[in-house]
Amino acid sequence: MRGCHHAPREVWDAGGGGPGDHDGLPAAYWDLPQISCVSKRHHQKHQKSLHEFETQKNHEVNEFRAKMRTFCEEKAQERQMLPWQQWMEYSFPCDLEPCCSLPECGSVKSKNTKKIFINVKFEACDESFMLQQDPQDFPVALMKSALKKKATVFRSVRQEPEDYTLQINGRWEFIYGNHPMCQFKYMFLCLRNSQIPHLTMVHHSTISKYQEEQGRMCSQGYKTRSLSRPPPLPLKKQNTSSLWSINEPFYIHLLQGSRVNADEGMKLVVQAGLFHGSELLCKVVTTSEVTVCSEPLWDQKLEFDINVADLPRMSRLCFALYAVIEKTKKPRGTKKKNKKADCPIAWVNTMVFDYKDQLKTGEFLLSTWPSVPDDKSDLLNPMGTVEKNPNVDSAAGLLIRFPNIRPHPLYYPPLDKVSDMEKNGDAAIVTKEERMKLKEIMDNKNHTEFFEDEKDLLWKLRTEVRDHYHESLSKLLLITKWNRREDAVQMMSLLKTWRDLPAIHALELLDYSFPDPVVRSFTIRCLRKLSDDELLQYLIQLVQVLKYESYLDCDLTTFLLERALSNWRIGHFLFWHLRSEIHVASVSLRFGLILEAYCRGNIHHIKLLSKQNEALGKMKALSDFVKSGSQKMTADDLKLCIRQESYLEALSDLLSPLNPSIILTEICADKCRFMDSKMKPIWLMYNPCTQEDMVGIIFKNGDDLRQDMLTLQMIQLMENLWKREGLDLRMIPYGCLSTGNKMGLIEVVKNSDTIANIQRNSSNSAATAAFNKDALLNWLKSKNPEDKLDRAIEEFTLSCAGYCVATYVLGIGDRHNDNIMIRETGQLFHIDFGHFLGNFKRKLGINRERVPFILTYDFVHVIQQGRTNNSEKFERFREYCERAYKILCRNGTLFVNLFAMMKAAGLPELTSFKDIQYLKDSLALGKSEEEALKNFKVKFNEALRESWKTKVNWMMHSLAKDNRP
Repeated sequence: MRGCHHAPREVWDAGGGGPGDHDGLPAAYWDLPQISCVSKRHHQKHQKSLHEFETQKNHEVNEFRAKMRTFCEEKAQERQMLPWQQWMEYSFPCDLEPCCSLPECGSVKSKNTKKIFINVKFEACDESFMLQQDPQDFPVALMKSALKKKATVFRSVRQEPEDYTLQINGRWEFIYGNHPMCQFKYMFLCLRNSQIPHLTMVHHSTISKYQEEQGRMCSQGYKTRSLSRPPPLPLKKQNTSSLWSINEPFYIHLLQGSRVNADEGMKLVVQAGLFHGSELLCKVVTTSEVTVCSEPLWDQKLEFDINVADLPRMSRLCFALYAVIEKTKKPRGTKKKNKKADCPIAWVNTMVFDYKDQLKTGEFLLSTWPSVPDDKSDLLNPMGTVEKNPNVDSAAGLLIRFPNIRPHPLYYPPLDKVSDMEKNGDAAIVTKEERMKLKEIMDNKNHTEFFEDEKDLLWKLRTEVRDHYHESLSKLLLITKWNRREDAVQMMSLLKTWRDLPAIHALELLDYSFPDPVVRSFTIRCLRKLSDDELLQYLIQLVQVLKYESYLDCDLTTFLLERALSNWRIGHFLFWHLRSEIHVASVSLRFGLILEAYCRGNIHHIKLLSKQNEALGKMKALSDFVKSGSQKMTADDLKLCIRQESYLEALSDLLSPLNPSIILTEICADKCRFMDSKMKPIWLMYNPCTQEDMVGIIFKNGDDLRQDMLTLQMIQLMENLWKREGLDLRMIPYGCLSTGNKMGLIEVVKNSDTIANIQRNSSNSAATAAFNKDALLNWLKSKNPEDKLDRAIEEFTLSCAGYCVATYVLGIGDRHNDNIMIRETGQLFHIDFGHFLGNFKRKLGINRERVPFILTYDFVHVIQQGRTNNSEKFERFREYCERAYKILCRNGTLFVNLFAMMKAAGLPELTSFKDIQYLKDSLALGKSEEEALKNFKVKFNEALRESWKTKVNWMMHSLAKDNRP
């Protein structure tokens, strides 16, 4: 595999462990900024009073690292033993379309042609053959044809097609296995765009050689692991008691605070609450008020209205520190509600049990997280992390003491003991009315808040729920009284006989409202059914909900690592999703340790990732250079900088973080530029190494791309759902990846322009540009001469329908002619998703975007092929929209679950369930299909009727842009 059309050499030679390595990991791993220091920071002792906490925390970190190291190294060794075809499935997972329906080909003639032309060459051979093949054939049929042709031309010995595989020229991507060729994304797009696919036949000995090279690299890395380490000492048997034997109230001591900063003349108060997920287990306890000082002293016993025996395993102790104005100094007329907390200062959470199921004892110094000033409604933050603030030198601290309730440790009983205690002999008599009422509750998909009588009914009929409504498990979990030992035990027992949920429904159970380990274990069992493609589709969310986990070692972490080590593509994106948030203090330890574990199981991947990381560092330096120029920077200055040897080397010959199948070979400095917008994004263009066009990526520094990433993920998901039902709406969910703190990459969509540019270039003034209804159609005519125009208008019609529905459902705001683009082939697409879920821009308190989606008359003009009376074409467009909308409504629960999982991301427009209400409304959750469609038709007609307002908005936007200095 040499030469331009194959993977860069370091793809195969990726690093190797050596004597100078850290604990068996290649040096490249430790070069990834910020990761290496994560574990070390947590080993340091900050001060004496932290000793016990740190010792305990160290044990958890050390045990997790040791366990994950063994797990990941075993996975790596198993992988090296795979036959070459199965190793291919790990290294080069097939990139497939959701279904194998044949795309419509470019012209009317070609629709009747069954076979397609494919250019095939053999590795290390310059000559290629043009072969004809049925696109529905499996790859093996094409390989047979290629070998037959080779034998005829070169009179060589016939070889077996099973000894070969097909590589896409210029990519690190292969076509193999039992899938029709037209289902491979590359082949599908070639067919759609009437292009000839270019492939290379690669012999299995080449693949096996790379597998062996990686195996040597891994064994080098692993042999440095000392086999002479002494085995762990057997644990001494201790006297222990079951937690369930302690029927005394749970209490803790709040001793004192440290580094507290508040105004004089105020009093300091601490609030403490016990939570299980989002549920408060008993009344919140509030301390006495003490005078403001840096080290306030409480020395107070805080007793909770719950017995030790009833503490659920995942009990979380949440604290809030706040200041109140002294009553005597309070001015008259102050509203009463301000009495609760005039000034929230900080919050912190900690688990009641340690990671080994033991009830905590002894002193703990909790370094807190600062409270958001306007967050006065809920002082306690049970959804927040249980990690303490690593910034211990400046964060306020609370010193607490867990009591020694008994002279020996108390443990939460293991699962087998839970079974012994089970008293599920519930032979309750169920009336017909009760069954009817249960059906009513279960049929209402929107029903998540229950009256007490409904809760009692659900609990009474819990076995009915299990047997007949098993997909509604979340409803039963939400009404379970986790602060009653008997109820918690019965719920756990019930789960043992619960049928697996479809993975889509199981996703909901990863929310912080469902922390019980038995529930989470059941959820991961269900998620194992996800295919690799589905897992990739939901990976952003799965990484976010890691933030809800209370301990380092959990089923979700193991599951993600296991799948990442079985599929190189999943591993690539898991790495970047973790890496992009490593700067966030509350997750830096957890994410850093998972990254370390992944790298241990994939030593050969480190060098590739390190190369990508180095390139991103250079992109950041270029961005800073462009932004900080004292005099006006020019594109030539940027090109000059890129031509420096260190930049050329770092920015060339790497795999694209956006898509690791794409090889970014040689950067073309002459074609690179930056944009004039506020963040000065940099366009980097790469020379093609095959017959394909140049590859372009945009580096953006200063914007949080995670909201764009989420929106594009949803558009991709919508496209997949539509394609599965035979509706291809020609969407362009271009690549977008957040790679660090407010920075990331965006794929350049080739041969495209903004609607604004097209309108401006066809008009003499900015004021009239937006009202030129012929501009778009004329542009398409210029790019698609003669018989190609009908095809381009069809592409426009389909994509316009897709984006109308997508932007309406997701509530995408700030739509104007500068962030709607069109490809020369006719595909329309949207970019820049800074506002969603109905967060539209307002000016002087007035909503500027009054229409539910963008459907202007110039769009309609193109759809109707420039004829005002062409209602048949427009009605077809309306049918596409309605069909697409109905498909999304049928999958509404999936979209709501995925958005709910993103609450952990901390996106400004997605922080609570209220934000998701927009989605529930737009997808008409809980309504019939007829009701949903009726509402959609009203919105559709409204968009059409009000389109002149969009035009005015666009004109104002164009004028504002035109008048910029």
